[in-house]
Amino acid sequence: MNISIADLIIQIPVLLLALTAHEFAHGYVAYRLGDPTAKQQGRLTMNPLKHLDPLGTLAFILVKFGWAKPVPVNPVYFKNPKQDMLKVALAGPATNLVLAVVCAILAKAIVVIATLFPQSQLLASILIPLQTCFVYSVWINLILCIFNFLPIPPLDGGRIMTGLLPDHLAIKYVQLERYSFIIILLLLFTGILPKLIMPIINSATHFLLT
Repeated sequence: MNISIADLIIQIPVLLLALTAHEFAHGYVAYRLGDPTAKQQGRLTMNPLKHLDPLGTLAFILVKFGWAKPVPVNPVYFKNPKQDMLKVALAGPATNLVLAVVCAILAKAIVVIATLFPQSQLLASILIPLQTCFVYSVWINLILCIFNFLPIPPLDGGRIMTGLLPDHLAIKYVQLERYSFIIILLLLFTGILPKLIMPIINSATHFLLT
């Protein structure tokens, strides 16, 4: 896979922001629901270095699917552990979706501004890279949103599924977590994962940017 330096210069900061916002959202919702664990461990922050998983970042650069270091959540602090864990799980993908929508609006706004000042070289030198950044941000945030909705523990989709299942089934379902990394790798390298979610990502990207 050929990846240009220019692409990396734009993609990596956008990726780090998307991953950081995702994990911060988990920690913030958990904190508001009574769990101080993320705050006590210094994870309730927008500092990307606190959330960075080197392997997950490298995986995203190489195969376009990656992850951050999960924010610690202790459901013991919750009044309604099952429902509150569901809210915490939804917070990450929902944040990425909101970021994707906002960046799509900004990317479209730049197109409008550029048409109003077509002869401005200075404006073009600023707006074109900025629009590219917003377009990448739409794409990356949609990847994180949709990838994390996969119903595989400990991905957010797995947490959501656990919260929706009856207790006796949820206990069994969460045991899949020990095999999650192997499952994801198999889905990825057999091509099933890209075929499953890339059409959704591409359709959502096209919808937001056109």
